[in-house]
Amino acid sequence: MSTNTKAMHDLIISFDRLRIQDVGKVGGKNASLGEMYQQLNPLGIHIPNGFAVTAEAYRLFLFENGLEDFILDCLRELDRAHFSNLREVSQTIKERILLGKIPESLELEIRSAYRSLCLEAGRELDVAVRSSATAEDLPGASFAGQHDSFLNIRGEKALLDKVKFCFASLYNARAIKYRHDKGFDKHEIALSVGVQAMVRADLASSGVIFTIEPETGFENAVLITGCWGLGENIVQGAVIPDEFLVFKPSLEKGKSAILSKKAGSKTKTMVYSESGGVINLDTDPAKQRELVLNDSEIETLGQWAVEIEKHYQMPMDIEWAKDGIDGQLYIVQARPETIHSEKDPFLLKEFTLVESGHLLTSGYAIGNGITSGRIKILHSPAESDLLEQGEILLTEITNPDWDPIMKKAAAIITAKGGRTSHAAIVAREVGALAIVGAENALETLKTGDLVTIDNASGKMGKVYSGKLNWKETKHNFRGMQLPKTKPMFILADPEKAFDLSFFPNQGVGLMRMEFVINKVIRIHPMALVDFDQLENQEEKALIESLCQDYSDKKEYFVDKLAQSVATIAAAFYPKDVILRMSDFKSNEYANLIGGRQFEEKEENPMLGFRGASRYYHERYREGFGLECAAVKRVRDEMGLENLKVMIPFCRTPEEGKKVLDLMASLGLMKEENGLEIYVMAEIPSNVIQAEEFAELFDGFSIGSNDLTQLTLGVDRDSEVLGELFDENNASVKWMITEVIRVAKARGKKIGLCGQAPSDRPEFAKFLIAQGIDSISFNADALLKGIENMVEAEKK
Repeated sequence: MSTNTKAMHDLIISFDRLRIQDVGKVGGKNASLGEMYQQLNPLGIHIPNGFAVTAEAYRLFLFENGLEDFILDCLRELDRAHFSNLREVSQTIKERILLGKIPESLELEIRSAYRSLCLEAGRELDVAVRSSATAEDLPGASFAGQHDSFLNIRGEKALLDKVKFCFASLYNARAIKYRHDKGFDKHEIALSVGVQAMVRADLASSGVIFTIEPETGFENAVLITGCWGLGENIVQGAVIPDEFLVFKPSLEKGKSAILSKKAGSKTKTMVYSESGGVINLDTDPAKQRELVLNDSEIETLGQWAVEIEKHYQMPMDIEWAKDGIDGQLYIVQARPETIHSEKDPFLLKEFTLVESGHLLTSGYAIGNGITSGRIKILHSPAESDLLEQGEILLTEITNPDWDPIMKKAAAIITAKGGRTSHAAIVAREVGALAIVGAENALETLKTGDLVTIDNASGKMGKVYSGKLNWKETKHNFRGMQLPKTKPMFILADPEKAFDLSFFPNQGVGLMRMEFVINKVIRIHPMALVDFDQLENQEEKALIESLCQDYSDKKEYFVDKLAQSVATIAAAFYPKDVILRMSDFKSNEYANLIGGRQFEEKEENPMLGFRGASRYYHERYREGFGLECAAVKRVRDEMGLENLKVMIPFCRTPEEGKKVLDLMASLGLMKEENGLEIYVMAEIPSNVIQAEEFAELFDGFSIGSNDLTQLTLGVDRDSEVLGELFDENNASVKWMITEVIRVAKARGKKIGLCGQAPSDRPEFAKFLIAQGIDSISFNADALLKGIENMVEAEKK
């Protein structure tokens, strides 16, 4: 092919002339930037301007320097069985490319395009110079970090130099191996270079966005991560970033949409170097605790992410940056999310630890599963030969050079990084388990340690000492028959909500608030209300530490509870999620931080100061007010109106009226904004006076454990009387039959929460025969319960 023929094609294309269909000309990264610059800028989504050095320009460079045959000859020498000479082949090709000269016609066009960008900016511009291969960002292959990018490049000479380095990076050792593993090495792949005006994120912040929750594939959430300075620290896994979870339906309603905010340690800040390029500085400790985005910015990025996803009609992986000079947010990259797009939503594997162990360290869980193996600490990819098949790789951070090693490991642990780091993305892509951001792992673990990794218990992965036993269950929900009676969850842990939402279900019949108070909040609510009156100075100091980010300590309780409740309500939206208000006994409340000062010792806490009786009592009324404030925030401010409320252990209708009046005074008025308030039917008086309770409440939930205990007068925890505790007892069944009868006659909803319908098919048959509306199960019993319900309905 002659030089003239080559020169006839576009060597440079500005972003305003590029569309997504130009992947063959400029690669996925640049085609996407052009598409967004043209189509999304008008919607108010800020995309920095730039241009692409095309794949044709790369081919011209190879042609003019006589490199085509040379590269093919080198690749023929590659050991494709063991890749023993991979680094040598890569180095030889790259050195020869870097010795090449950029053709004069291409050099002139690059200089001209750069000057145009500078003219538009009114100054000599700093630019980002990024590789964009023509096979990049395809579903199933992210090419994450395989090729090189350069930041803070200023001046024509420096730009031309970095363009050549990008060309050479097509033959990085990791890129050659990646193309082989993905089956792309049989295809012609060229490299385009994107040149984009730099956002001065070094003076502000930047990060990564996934338009679905990346671990579970939950589609209604946007995950935003961020750090101070340039976002390379997140991509490289050099820091543990802040995390923000945003709920799409709330965004669409114009409601407050932030489900959760979590500060990362952000120990490093990458900034411009005065001599060009970048340097990584230690972050000031005060800034480490500070979130990199305010609520308005989080929601703006969430809205932009939804618009970008809608435009591309697929889940997206997006990079954002905030300019420290103009204060504006920008989108600097967007590519298809490559993992969940290929998963079968009807197939699910469930892993469960069946024994407990000593917890050594924890971090963000990447991938769902459990495995065990021996630790191997490696400090660089050059030590890859030391890793044996099936060992667990432990290192500080990973970069793309680690990719071939990661496939060999049973699991990966990194001391730094977040859920959008390179290690996390590649681990998902190769199907490996990983724990990232396990900050003390290198101090706690050593080479040779036998450990078990549990990534099946929520978003935090845990490393236990020794080899623990676990079970694996495979589920196929395709074509699964559901009963007419609603199968619902009994749920406590917000971290499991997104995972469980994929199971066949009709919502959550019982969300236990106590788990959140005990595990997340940890402080007795009255110790926050009356903090100044606390007598225990150690507890006072601990509360100060936990609440350090809140000027009002009561807001700590409301905010943490609202985030947890909202996460579960969002996971199952728009299905009902019924939140039971707190039902600790006095001895359990006393175990919370600061709790002993506010709780009196009771001989029989099970029948003591619990449930509804606490809510209106002066000793707890203000604590109940904090619970109600969290519910109001989730429903009214966030728009999660699928959240319903349930009152436990309500002894008399008079007590029920007191609680409802108090709730109304706190802004939770029954039927307002669709609010439904249920009552637990767990005391014989709830059945005997069911008519009166039905006048007050929207429905009942039968608590079979307490109802059995109080009907038979049997302590459900007694080993001696264990055989007498039986939901199938005629007296208990009469109670259940009667309360269902009254509820149905009064047009009220009624369900049951308990284990019996999954353990005993005949009990499920009994409930369905009475016309119950729903049955709620613990997660491990749901599928068996559904099976029993379907069989019962057939009969």
